[in-house]
Amino acid sequence: MDWLIFLSIPFKLKYLRKLLPFVVIATVIMIAMTTFRSGAQISKSGTSMENLVSVSSTTSSTSSTTTSSTSTTEAKPTSVNTGPLLYEDSGTPATNSQVEQGKIYFDQSCSSCHGIGAEGSSRAPNLVGLGPATIDFWVTTGRMPLANTIVQPERKPPRYDPSQSLDIVAYVTSLGPGGPLIPNVSGVSNASIAEGASLFALNCAGCHTITGAGDELASGAYAPSLHQATPTQVAEAIRTGPANMPRFSPGIMTNAQVNDIVKYVTQSIQHPDNAGGFGLGGVGPVAEGFVGLLIGVGILMLFALWIGDRS
Repeated sequence: MDWLIFLSIPFKLKYLRKLLPFVVIATVIMIAMTTFRSGAQISKSGTSMENLVSVSSTTSSTSSTTTSSTSTTEAKPTSVNTGPLLYEDSGTPATNSQVEQGKIYFDQSCSSCHGIGAEGSSRAPNLVGLGPATIDFWVTTGRMPLANTIVQPERKPPRYDPSQSLDIVAYVTSLGPGGPLIPNVSGVSNASIAEGASLFALNCAGCHTITGAGDELASGAYAPSLHQATPTQVAEAIRTGPANMPRFSPGIMTNAQVNDIVKYVTQSIQHPDNAGGFGLGGVGPVAEGFVGLLIGVGILMLFALWIGDRS
């Protein structure tokens, strides 16, 4: 570049004038490239920042949602156990969802007779304050809902499964306190069949017969068969006294005695040994005697006629 110093000024200007366009173009290209690179870096940086902000926002939102969810869960759980107590020896009440679902079932199948608030009507009694054991017995045995309110309710396949029946029990019980809770029959395995047979013969056989087959009562009523009753239903019947049956409170019959009867009914009556011969359906000694007379005496009469014809 030192040789440019020795050139004349006009020649320098002329030479620079010819190089100027190339210098300008080169400068513009360099500026454009620099600008493009800077823009790309800024864009990339901006994208990174946006992603970072997005991630931060999402994290913050997730944290906020989690915190909100936690707060909501703490403030209002999905299913709160604030309903009524249903079982003996259990401090866990029914849940709000059980009560709400039970109201739906009750409105569908029970309110037409018992009223929208179970207050009763001319067709059906008031259910408020009867207690969980009473409602559970009538629903789980299929006696309720009832198609004909004039005749005595009969046992039939229940309309609702055990969980749905318990929802109805929870709703009706939530309308008012009172009445016995659903009995605890967990002690049946340790109960005494002999004591249960004695208690059953003294308190129950007069209506249900000693075989539990049931019998007719006065005014068209009857004591039902016990051959299909579950342990809980037997205990509920003892505590609540459905229909014409007397009610045995804990002051009259202890829980241990109830368990004795439950064991006798669900084992000796429902699954008899029949060591002496055919049980004939467990309908009792009168029917067995009738069958004995019909077959035994009948065979003797036919044998006597045969001997007479031969003589």
